[in-house]
Amino acid sequence: MTRDLATPWRERFSLNQATVPRWNAVEVVEASARAGLRWVGLWRDPVAEVGLPAVRKALEHTGLAVSSLCRGGWFGASTPAERRRRLEDNFRAVDEAAALDAETLVLVVGPPVGESLSDARRRVADAVAQTAAYAKTAGVRLSIEPLHPTYCADRSVIVSLVQALSLARANEGVGVMLDSYHLWWDPELPAGVEASAEHIHGLQLADWLSPPPDHLNGRGMPGDGCIDIAGFVALGEAAGYRGPIEVEVFNPTVWARDPQEVLDQALDGLQRHVAVVLESREVRRP
Repeated sequence: MTRDLATPWRERFSLNQATVPRWNAVEVVEASARAGLRWVGLWRDPVAEVGLPAVRKALEHTGLAVSSLCRGGWFGASTPAERRRRLEDNFRAVDEAAALDAETLVLVVGPPVGESLSDARRRVADAVAQTAAYAKTAGVRLSIEPLHPTYCADRSVIVSLVQALSLARANEGVGVMLDSYHLWWDPELPAGVEASAEHIHGLQLADWLSPPPDHLNGRGMPGDGCIDIAGFVALGEAAGYRGPIEVEVFNPTVWARDPQEVLDQALDGLQRHVAVVLESREVRRP
């Protein structure tokens, strides 16, 4: 299938590296550039594997910008010393995001560790405030990503957009990451996205397969599940979001495929399901 590489919706699309882990960080940058994209979503460990300087060189050569760097957070710890180590790792993540000139550093705040949910959330609020203060000096924006409630025990005590927005409003330079997989179920989502208008730092797409084949790694490519992907994107558009839109899919069946085929499917899915939402809107270029 031949595509017009100048289409406005394509300029909003970003392939998150987690969707195509068979490509290293440099390869996903280069493949995205060949596809006519302007953005790419990166993860810290794959960047470290090839070296941050090599990734920066690839970004400079292709002209791509980093839509998000994943991830910081995971603040929960059982001892003060471990909490400090976690905080210092977040400071390193901020430095890496600054070096890559990333649009935002995504924070998945982590589960409760030997404490109540209320205590864990207070600790998270304190850690976010400290990370935000450090990020401000580096010129890096942070994004709290609220996860689906099924992850509350093992990945994040922030499981609603309302909770994430509360943290964002309390800290300068902090916003929210809207992920369809985590938020689609919420009956208050339209009001929540509208309320988040000034704090939306990113938007990610994955579909909900029914039943999910796995608790964590069971996400579908956009259009393969039951989420109204176009409607989700339209909520962000109505709230004034004009930034990059990532496809981020955790699924070993997807990962086992030729990554170029996965990229092609992601492009086709975006064209089918959300291009009409985007094409009449202003495109924000990196």
